[in-house]
Amino acid sequence: MSKAERPGRARAGKQASAPAGEGTGEGDALGAGREPARLAVRKTYKLYIGGAFPRSESGRSYAVASSRGDFLANASRASRKDARDAVSAARKAFGGWSGATAYNRGQILYRVAEMLEGRRAQFTAELAEAGTKRAGEVVDAAVDRLVWYAGWSDKIAAVAGSSNPVAGPYFNISTPEPTGVVAVVAPDEPLLGLVSVIAPVIVTGNTCVVVASERAPLPSITLAEVLATSDLPGGVVNILTGSAAELAPWLAAHMDVNALDLTGVGDEGLAVACEEAAAENLKRVFRPSATATDWSADPGTRRLTAFLETKTVWHPTGV
Repeated sequence: MSKAERPGRARAGKQASAPAGEGTGEGDALGAGREPARLAVRKTYKLYIGGAFPRSESGRSYAVASSRGDFLANASRASRKDARDAVSAARKAFGGWSGATAYNRGQILYRVAEMLEGRRAQFTAELAEAGTKRAGEVVDAAVDRLVWYAGWSDKIAAVAGSSNPVAGPYFNISTPEPTGVVAVVAPDEPLLGLVSVIAPVIVTGNTCVVVASERAPLPSITLAEVLATSDLPGGVVNILTGSAAELAPWLAAHMDVNALDLTGVGDEGLAVACEEAAAENLKRVFRPSATATDWSADPGTRRLTAFLETKTVWHPTGV
């Protein structure tokens, strides 16, 4: 067999046969041996309202930077109109969500944990860019926190409820029920803190409107993508990005919001203004000390019972 007939003996650095566009003038135009450059698909971080991802109706956005000051993305800056739309979506979803069985709500929270676990690498990268130390461990803790609250779904009624002794021939039973629509100002801990304020609100049957961390909003919208694909009905959780100082007072004054969580409000003046606005329709207000909050600690049942109302039923015995 001659040298020319031997298979697989193309000279080094050359192809035995070149497909169309390779080794020709077309390929040379891109540079020998170089892949054509591609443009990255830049992600636009939108709001999460009613199970959809709209841009702010105002058209506003703001630049999000990493802990090193590098540009990461643009996030939507929600307006008062966006907040009203989110409250309407939460109210619409409340009947179905509060009417679901506690066991079913727990199943859905567990599904959220599964989906979050599946996107661990993305959350870890986003937290690292935001300056979170040991980001992978924080993601694992957020998954564990969701599973923990999911386990409480069908147990909190037994712990928070009671059968009361009364002077008379009656059964007297107290049972917890969800408050309604809860407005939540999330802390600057952009994943574990966010999960820790959302999960206890929804597992007890409430719906919520969340103002995410302004400094590090990207994990919150990634979490919204997890929620949108994890069997959670649209409107149960609504996430707004933007300024808490702009949005919180309007949510506090909204007459269709039943409760207010001021965990993420560090400004004393803003917190007091929100409490005063909330008093107009007797909202429940939960305002823990921001400096005393340790998100890695055992959360206990405090947040589970913060947004529950107690209904007491009397029933004659022997009937």
